[in-house]
Amino acid sequence: MPTLLAPLPPPSVPRMELPTVSFFGRTFEEYTRFFALDPAALRRLSVLDVAAGPSSFTAEAGRHGIDAVAVDPLYGHGHAPLAARVREDYRRMFAQMRAKRHLFRLKSFKSFAAAEADRRLAATRFLADFDGNARHGRYVRAELPALPFLDQSFSLVLCAHLLFTYADRFDYAWHLAACLELVRVSAGEVRIHPVCNAAGRTYAELPRLRADLAAQGIRSDIVPVAYEFFAGADSMLVLRRDRALRRAAAA
Repeated sequence: MPTLLAPLPPPSVPRMELPTVSFFGRTFEEYTRFFALDPAALRRLSVLDVAAGPSSFTAEAGRHGIDAVAVDPLYGHGHAPLAARVREDYRRMFAQMRAKRHLFRLKSFKSFAAAEADRRLAATRFLADFDGNARHGRYVRAELPALPFLDQSFSLVLCAHLLFTYADRFDYAWHLAACLELVRVSAGEVRIHPVCNAAGRTYAELPRLRADLAAQGIRSDIVPVAYEFFAGADSMLVLRRDRALRRAAAA
């Protein structure tokens, strides 16, 4: 009788390895694309960028007439440690991108080299702006789900590449608390991008999360954006208070 061979396991699909939350940033211009922002409409408004890392949104916002504040747990460090973290995390992230190009879509950049140059430009602008402005309150050391701001302090709150990108690092309770906190400090909208992880899979608990937010009077909408860098990252979650939902929850 012939020996039966065990079936081979399916080949593993390479994915981005994200053992820790990377200190990785994007430019103001890239923010406008994945958050569908109109800089002119934000003039004279206050914007909070949560988990900003070395993004240059806050550094560049001033020349557009936008009052921006950035938040990150690493902002308690000085220039040299942050520059060292940028070098290490960028080296690791770009090595993975070059090795796993099938995970990415070059819809917003002409090449991977152009995407890398843009992200390095963001870090350069951030580091140049950080030293002088950390003392002035533009860069605040803090992290979700507890932000050191009063209720409705900002016209718009942004959070990119944290909640759902690193979904496997945070449990459901953290995700719900983080969303509630983002809404608490916003006087208008919260925009969260993307709604999938780095493998392009939509957050598995998203229906439950949206239902629990609705029960607390918070409307949520998944809004397509004209942007996709890694596969599946072509939408954002928009949150806002909704009095009708709150009344329905209280009834």
